Amino acid sequence: MRSSALGLITGLVSGLALALGGFGEFLIVLVFGGIGLLIGKVVDGEIDIGHYISGGGRRDSR
Repeated sequence: MRSSALGLITGLVSGLALALGGFGEFLIVLVFGGIGLLIGKVVDGEIDIGHYISGGGRRDSR
């Protein structure tokens, strides 16, 4: 699924949460939507988190 379609779905779900719930529910859906978008981009290979997971920026402390 393309990022634009994913953004559309996220926006629609966020709108429903705001309409049916309240502002708190809207924020919860928005946060989880952002997390889902990040995970989707990692799975698609658009974001590489290998540098952060492997600790690539660390130096020896000798």
